[in-house]
Amino acid sequence: MRFYKHTQRGGITLMVVLSLTTLLAVVALAFSAGLSYMVRSKLNAATDAAGLAAARAISNGTTQVEQTANAKAAAQRFFNANFPANYLMSTATLNDVGVSFSASEVTVTVSASASLPTALFGGFSTGVLAPSVLTETKRKDLDMIVVMDTSGSLAGSAANVRSSAVTFLNQFNVTRDRVGLVHFAFGSIVDDAIRPIARGFDRASMTTHIKAYSFSGSTASAEGMYTARDQINSVPTANLNRSNLRVIVFFSDGAPNSFGAYLNWKTAGTCTQAGTIYTDDDGSGTPAGLYKLDQQYDDIGGNCTPSDLPSKVTSLPDWYNAHNPTLTPNDPALREYPVVTTTPRVVTNTLTYANVNRAARNLVEAMASKSRDEGIYIFTLGLGSSLKIGTGVDGEKGEDTLKCMANSVDAPARCYNAAKPVGVYCYAATQADLTPCFSKLASAILRISK
Repeated sequence: MRFYKHTQRGGITLMVVLSLTTLLAVVALAFSAGLSYMVRSKLNAATDAAGLAAARAISNGTTQVEQTANAKAAAQRFFNANFPANYLMSTATLNDVGVSFSASEVTVTVSASASLPTALFGGFSTGVLAPSVLTETKRKDLDMIVVMDTSGSLAGSAANVRSSAVTFLNQFNVTRDRVGLVHFAFGSIVDDAIRPIARGFDRASMTTHIKAYSFSGSTASAEGMYTARDQINSVPTANLNRSNLRVIVFFSDGAPNSFGAYLNWKTAGTCTQAGTIYTDDDGSGTPAGLYKLDQQYDDIGGNCTPSDLPSKVTSLPDWYNAHNPTLTPNDPALREYPVVTTTPRVVTNTLTYANVNRAARNLVEAMASKSRDEGIYIFTLGLGSSLKIGTGVDGEKGEDTLKCMANSVDAPARCYNAAKPVGVYCYAATQADLTPCFSKLASAILRISK
């Protein structure tokens, strides 16, 4: 009997040892699998960052050889920055970065792998652990118009606005991307027209124009947006090199308060020109004008700029007509944007503060919506605390209009449409936030794929 008990105890001990060994092996396998999963996730993040950095670096260099070298160098830097050495005891390897050019886009292929110790728990070998990933980033050729608000409220931020805009342009390819530059206040000015046929843009010319910006006048956002859409659509659809990715980037620090129009005058012939009519932002007052549509801050003068505009004008036009031919200011064929409307803000044709102020906001949102109908993405950037404060006749926040223009996911429900191109709105609370915001927009633009 004693022999039997000894044998039983020995059997139990053996079973315990085998069970513990099996348990340790299972735990080792689970631990290793979890570790491998975390390393793979880190590899994914690192290769994604490397691919995006490479796509952006293609903007540097004027030949494909230079652009490829810049892309590979950027990929290596960003991969190293996002996958620390010895991360979870692993050793990572970034494979040769592939850069392939086609007529309308550049494809960047980034792959990487990592090796892990094969004995990670209790001395048990879990086999070869070598997670690997591959990502592909398409850097599409781009047609883009950059629209800069140069109204008077930005005078105190002039230096930062200029430098941030220049930095933004440096992230695009001067030989492959088409870029145009527009600025606005009372009127809108095309600084550098987008090229209708050839690709590329003159970065030096744009930099010179931006550095020369002065800041004065009101916020006729509709004039800036109208010019931007007109510019980007000047690249003909028949042009086989017209980019699939078309973008308008719109910068402002305030709510729209002005727009251009041929007004209906009480005495025929009083003024035969279209001009910008404006309101202040304090919610009351009398509309004033008119200012030249193609100048930043220059009134038309004479009978077109009377001291008491409402007393000389019968009504606002029913439709936005500022850029119609002089002799046909109400041509039905040119009626794209209603001035007199019930949505989203009620506007009648009487020349009052409320009607002008509401129409200024309606028009820029309608122009952005029309652009999205044409497949154009809108990205907006807002600067300063005034965008968070309700202004105008209805006490609306200026940033809500910028969100509606972008069709951003955080836009008011009245204007968000997930079925249309969804852009990004970035808020720069201070001047120091401008460059990061412009960089965020550049990254978002480069991420768009179809």
